[in-house]
Amino acid sequence: MFGASNATYAYADEYITIYLLGNIFVMISLGMNNFINSQGFGRVAMMTVIMGAVANIVLDPIFIFALDMGVKGAALATIISQLLSAVWVLKFLTGYTAILRLKKNSLHLKKERIKRIIGLGTSGFVMQITNSIIQIASNATLQVYGGDLYVGIMTVINSVREIFSMPVMGLASGAQPVMGYNYGAGKYDRVKSCIKFTAVSAVLYNTFIWGLIQFFPGFFIKIFNSDAEVLTAGIPMLRLFFACFFTMALQSAGQSVFVALGKSKFAIFFSIFRKVVLVLPMVIILPRLWNLGISGVFLSEPVSEVVGGFACFGTMLLTVWKSLKEENPA
Repeated sequence: MFGASNATYAYADEYITIYLLGNIFVMISLGMNNFINSQGFGRVAMMTVIMGAVANIVLDPIFIFALDMGVKGAALATIISQLLSAVWVLKFLTGYTAILRLKKNSLHLKKERIKRIIGLGTSGFVMQITNSIIQIASNATLQVYGGDLYVGIMTVINSVREIFSMPVMGLASGAQPVMGYNYGAGKYDRVKSCIKFTAVSAVLYNTFIWGLIQFFPGFFIKIFNSDAEVLTAGIPMLRLFFACFFTMALQSAGQSVFVALGKSKFAIFFSIFRKVVLVLPMVIILPRLWNLGISGVFLSEPVSEVVGGFACFGTMLLTVWKSLKEENPA
């Protein structure tokens, strides 16, 4: 297993083996939840996420400690939680409340529709797979320079980032149908207003989170791990990793515009650009330069956020924004 050491491999193997058995529930609950959201049932979609999260929180201590299942229990709790969310999603989409119901006789493939779905969805797919590649490269490099301690610290930091990135991801996802609808209706002023709102809100939020991380790093690490050694080594790495977090909002806003308006090539390019062109080489090269060592792995994130964020948002302004002004000079 990529990035796992002899000490962690057994745990990782136990978890992933069980998790993969229930992966279909994850795909249904997370993937098809977008169909609920796009029909305007935001609260129902939110309940899908809350239901899975609450169930996981309740089941984790039962399976891990009460039933003494350890890592296997954590994996089992996760897939049961996602099963509940998947049932909720399917029940809603096949029920009479949904505007577009899921019916057997509607489950046929159309070539043009598939091509369009793949085109718009490839950006998200590329982002996910490149994140996995970066994680593998980071873990492998950290094993060489810092061992299990720093692999664990990176896991904690990624968990913190995942939590704080969710609101911006939600904002971007929510803005996409609004931008797409108004663009199709020729209401370009509304598209521009939505772009402004999304970008400003994302930057302000990320700047606020950046401040919290810089002033209270220990608090966020303790949420996941209160070990003294992890805290001592993790605090400077967390600050470094989040050093330019506010600029990441620019890429999130820029990519949401590209996806919403059907500019899938730009969205895919910038997904690859930041992770594969910037982060991946830096994760491998920076630790070897100027004796940066472990710090080089964590430094690659803020550097890529600055370059990738400004490149993505700048390209959006020069292409999409400019064309909107030309199409509707008012």
